Amino acid sequence: MPQTSLITDYLTALSAQLPAPVVEELADGLDQTQQHYVKQGLNPDAAAGAALAEFGEPQVVAAAFTRLSPARYAARRLLAAGPVVGGCWAAALITSRAWTWPVPAASRLLFGAALITVIGLLAAAAFGRRYLSARRAGAVACVGITVLDGVMLVAVVLAVPVLIWPVMLAAAASAARLIFTARALRAVLTG
Repeated sequence: MPQTSLITDYLTALSAQLPAPVVEELADGLDQTQQHYVKQGLNPDAAAGAALAEFGEPQVVAAAFTRLSPARYAARRLLAAGPVVGGCWAAALITSRAWTWPVPAASRLLFGAALITVIGLLAAAAFGRRYLSARRAGAVACVGITVLDGVMLVAVVLAVPVLIWPVMLAAAASAARLIFTARALRAVLTG
């Protein structure tokens, strides 16, 4: 059944807020709902209006998808895990006397700035109100977390003379977060 201008306008409004595969699924659902109303005796325009009323306003639909987005889910889990992993690294760095390591101050500042940026991106993804911007922030934050954890793991291998249990615990925490982040990134990019 050809789309009416009501449905076309509705899908155009949604496509500005949601990814194309989600809009395509919604378009299929709208088409089926409109066909259902036509079979009940409504003309195509009235059936389109009834289908749109059943689906709800585009902003409400987009907000519902945003609340359930994989980026939002991943960002909230990473924000919750951050203090635990950070605490493990703080204990490891303190017990390993990290201030004596041969790491340039500029590298330390760059790492700190990257960490703050990733936390901001995670917050934007976790609490954002727009699906597409939360998705972008979540994807970049997942990549950032991966890079930061990878840098810490490599730095420890290169800089720590003897691996002690706090360092191994922190490395294990980062490795676990890396596994979660890899899975989450896949979901963020496809969802």
